[in-house]
This record gives sequence, structure tokens and C-alpha cells, in this order.
Amino acid sequence: MSPAIALAFLPLVVTLLVRYRHYFRLLVRMVLLRSLRDCLSGMRIEERAFSYVLTHALPGDPGHILTTLDHWSSHCEYLRHMGPVKGQIVMRLVEEKAPACALELGTYCGYSTLLVARALPPGGRLITVERDPRTAAVAEKLIRLAGFDERTVELIVGRSEEVIPRLKTQYQMNRIDLVLLAHRPRCYLRDLQLLEAHALLPAGATVLADHVLFPGAPRFLQYAKSCGRYRCRLHHTGLPDFPAIKDGIAQLTYTGPG
Repeated sequence: MSPAIALAFLPLVVTLLVRYRHYFRLLVRMVLLRSLRDCLSGMRIEERAFSYVLTHALPGDPGHILTTLDHWSSHCEYLRHMGPVKGQIVMRLVEEKAPACALELGTYCGYSTLLVARALPPGGRLITVERDPRTAAVAEKLIRLAGFDERTVELIVGRSEEVIPRLKTQYQMNRIDLVLLAHRPRCYLRDLQLLEAHALLPAGATVLADHVLFPGAPRFLQYAKSCGRYRCRLHHTGLPDFPAIKDGIAQLTYTGPG
């Protein structure tokens, strides 16, 4: 490519860099820096985050552990967790619903698990599902460090599409009052339909879905709005530490099979 052609494209490149600078920063923090630190430390980011929590958070205090993770993500390494803004929305909705039985798909490091668990009513139960064994091991330690035992929070290692059909028979979960979808947005629709097919959602059940705008779950949202079985509301937010990147939490209320 000649210098003249390269110079002709320079304004376009500068415009793109300025317009999408937040996405470039996210790419650098989530992919490039994370990969470098993984190689240098021999640990995953979730394991490094838990090491920080062990030395800076108060055991038995889920609120302080959540704040510690927020601080680490903002000042050390971007964790790709739910964050405090979304967290307040989720906690408020869980407290309003007061579910006896809740299900989370996508435990990740355990951040959103603690949010749901600390908002449960007395005697409430949460089952959380994580497909990656190494990530699940970190989340398990974080959950127990926060003071939740297995009667309150049970972590299942497995694929969501394999766990959901066994919830009634193997885990004695006959109805789910609240579901938090926080795993892969492309799997949201499949797993919602699995919950319907196995009659796990009673009328009035609440389904919360994270990341429905970024990276996005358009088929899930279209189904929820058009199938006639849900009342839908979207809570607009931004990504933690990247508020200019718009995201949202979908709140679905199941009205019954129709």
C-alpha cells in the first residue's frame, strides 16, 4: 500500500478509534492484558481475584466481599462481573420477589451468586450452575467464605442444558420462583424453553437475564416479548467501569403456559 493511500484512510481510522474507544479499552483489558497476566502468573483471573479477596475482605461478610471484588476489578484487573449498579437492581428484585427457590445459570466467580443469596428470605434456597470446573472451584470457595452453607447455596458443576432436566428428580427443585440467567446469552432462549418444558416455572415466577444488550440476546428478547407468556421490562445500565457501553437486565414475569 502506497503512503498516499494509507494517508487517505488515516481520518477514517482516527474516527473509528475515537468513536469506539470504549470498546477498544475493553478489548485491551479483557483479552490482551488478561492473557498476558494468565501466562505470567499461571493463574486465571478468577483465581487472582479470590487471592485478593482472601487478603482484603472480611470472611462471613458477603457485602464486604462484593465491595472488595468491585475494587479489585476497577483498580487491578477487569473481572467481567455484574458490578454494583446491576447488583443493586438484582438485589432489589430478589428482595421484592422473596423467592423460596432460586436458580442461577452461570456462577462464574460467585459475585452474582452472593448478590442473590444475601437477598433471599429466611429459609430460601439457591442452586447455581457453572459449567467450568476450575471456575466453579473458585466460586465455591468464595461462597463458603461469605458464610453460606450448602443448605442455602448449592453449586452444581455441569452444563445448564443437562442440569435443568434433572432439577426435579435429582435436586428436589419442583418449582423455581426466580431465575437469573448470567451464563452465555446465546443459550438464554434454549434454557428458558427447557425450564418451560419441564414445568419448573410457576405463574408469577421472575426471570432475570443479564447482558441482553451487550453482547446481546436478541432471539431471547424477541421470544419473551412475542410468545404471550411473559410480561417484560428492561433495566438499562452500562458495563462496570465502562458506563458508555450500554447494557441491560431483562426482567420477565411468567404469566403461565397460556
